[in-house]
This record gives sequence, structure tokens and C-alpha cells, in this order.
Amino acid sequence: MASEWRDTVLGNVIELKRGYDLPGRERKDGPYPIVSSSGISGYHVEAKAKAPGVVTGRYGTLGEVFYITTDFWPLNTSLYVRDFKGNDARFISYFLKQLDFLAYSDKAAVPGLNRNHLHSAPVRVPPLVVQRAIADILGSLDDKIELNRRMNRALEAMARAIFKAWFIDFEPVKAKAEGATNFPGMPQEVFDQLPDQFTETELGPIPKGWKVRTLGDICEKPQYGYTESATEEAVGPRFLRIKDINKLPWIDWSTVPYCPIDENVKEKYRLHHGDIVVARMADPGHAAMIESCPDAVFASYLIRFRPLNVIWGRFLQYWLRSTAYWELVTGRQTGSTRANLNAKVLSGFAIVAPSDHIVEAFKQAIDPLRRLVTCNVRESEVLAGIRDALLPKLISGEIRVPADEGADNGE
Repeated sequence: MASEWRDTVLGNVIELKRGYDLPGRERKDGPYPIVSSSGISGYHVEAKAKAPGVVTGRYGTLGEVFYITTDFWPLNTSLYVRDFKGNDARFISYFLKQLDFLAYSDKAAVPGLNRNHLHSAPVRVPPLVVQRAIADILGSLDDKIELNRRMNRALEAMARAIFKAWFIDFEPVKAKAEGATNFPGMPQEVFDQLPDQFTETELGPIPKGWKVRTLGDICEKPQYGYTESATEEAVGPRFLRIKDINKLPWIDWSTVPYCPIDENVKEKYRLHHGDIVVARMADPGHAAMIESCPDAVFASYLIRFRPLNVIWGRFLQYWLRSTAYWELVTGRQTGSTRANLNAKVLSGFAIVAPSDHIVEAFKQAIDPLRRLVTCNVRESEVLAGIRDALLPKLISGEIRVPADEGADNGE
């Protein structure tokens, strides 16, 4: 029954504990996630806390809550739940997302959480049966989002493997040179048109007939993005930034903020399907191809490249993720500081460019994989929206779950 929800303080529901120091020099790669205030930041051979775990930031990122399903090492920048006191762990992870952490942070230049202050926070919690029902509802949405993410990573790995085989290791050409009459995964008519010899170039041996070109040869004149501050308020188009392209090999548009922009200049910066954006500062070199795009513009720390021929989009998308490309990027480093990239430098990056027919064949092979990726991303955006709408209503009791209604009926 709704009356079974009890008013208490957080310290009667869970016990929070500060995480543990783990200097970088002492870390040894292993199976246990290291969890900081911003989530999993690495792995270690030892765990300090048992699963399931719930972790939030003590310093740095306040208000983020992470549910951990394996034994883990919580870092000293975090607080973790040492004792759930009989409550459902996954429910607690959702419950804490609704807590106003900033109300319990200090006023220092770098705000931090005091666990004793948090323990005194007044809260209202449902009985265990309702907790589990709420966790099941929200958890099923998050589980599907995570499944989509794992599927996308597998699809991405397949696409990268094809690019590496065809255009970095030249496996089909090597196979033909050794007398093979076909290559797995490559259309026969494409294989038949491949050369069976190599020629020496400044980049080393490449398939005969292929050329050394530059990114600037393949694309229109590059363009720098729009200068403006991002906002979560929907006051204009989406505003794509470096942080929106440097974490995942796809863009989650639901997390991209907005920006105000005059309609007279908006078209100049509007993103279109097939555009490629590259980070020039902060985290230079990271890139993304615009595949499924809402009304959006791009920020000034990004540079847009638009292929002269649309068939080259997929090739460039994966070339910009290849070891050959990243060797060019890291070659710009001086000492411990990575140099900024600019349009001129990027335009001059050398590319081993195959003939159009094999570029088109690569596009045909990769397009179905990327369509699945974008479909999964869209589905996850919808599921996340449903979860975020349900969460506060379920945690507050505004929406009553079947377990709660069953208790009302004496079941």
C-alpha cells in the first residue's frame, strides 16, 4: 500500500563510504572496474567492493550515479554504498539519481559531498517488493539500451576489420597476388578488378593503380564551426561539440545540447548527411561522420570536411579511425603536449586511395551495418526518454507499480 512508504533519512536506508586511493603507478590491468566520480575509468587486478555496487561522485562530477554489476574498486573521488540495509541495490541506484546532491555539497571552489550530510537527507522509500518492481521496470529499459550498445560495438568492430583488411593490410590484393581467385566477404566482380601487384610510393608499397592522395584532394574546402555557448534549453538547433564525438563511434543526439543562432547564418553551419567533422583542439583528431542528423550545427572546435563524391564518405569515416590516420595525428605531438590540428594540416594528411569501384564496394558492405547502428541508437534514445520520464514518477510514488497495487488489494 502507499501507506507502507516510509519517511526516514538516507542513513537509515543505506550506508555510504568513501572510495580508496589507487595511484596510476600501482594499477595493474585486470578484470575489476575502477570507478571514479565519472564512471568506469579503467580496470585493476584487485577489487575493494562486492557487486552489485552503486557509486556516486564525491568530488568532480556530482549527481552522477553508477550501477556496477561486478566486484569493483571505488576510487577516493567517489562514495559507494557499503551497506544496502536490506534494500534492493538496483532500486537504490535509481533512487539516488533523484537526490539533490548539490544541496549537500560544501561551498568550496571545488564542491564536494560530505557523506554524513548525505546520511541526514530526508527521504521517502517504498517497501522492498515495490523497490524490486520499480527496479525491474527501469532496469529492463536500461538493459535493452546496454544490449543495443553492445550490438553497436560488435557491428563497429566488424566494419573496422573490413576496412583494415581491404585498405590497411591489403589482404585481398595480397591474396590475388598469391593466386587466389576470390576473397571472403568481397564481391567477386570487385575482386576480379583488383590489381595483383604492388608499387613503391613514399608511403611504402601500395596496390598497383592506387594513388597517394590527401584528405584535401578528396573533400571540398574545409570549414570551421560556429562560436556560441551550448545550452540545454531548446532555443535553436542541436550544437555538436567535441565531447559529442570523442567517446562513442556514433553520435547520441539525445545528449547533444542546443545553441541560439541567427537564421541568416544558420545554413552556413548546418550539418548534412555525409558531412565529416574532426576535432581540432582539446582532443584533436577524433572524428565522426554525420549519418542520422536532426536540425544541427557544429561548434568552432570542429572542422567540417565534405567529400567531393558521396561514395567516399564511408571510406573516410573508417580511415579517420585507422592506425594510419592516428599515426599522422600523434606525429603532430611535441614533447608531452599534443599540437592543435588545423584545416591546412588535416587537408595535407596523405591517404592511400583505391579506385572508385572498390570504394563503392566498401560503402555497400558497410552501409547495412551502420544502418543497424543508427537504428539501435534511435531506439536507445526513445528508451532513455521513457526511462527518464518514468523515473521521478516511480521513485516519488506518483505512478504506482503493479506490486504496490497488488498489496493494496491484499494480494
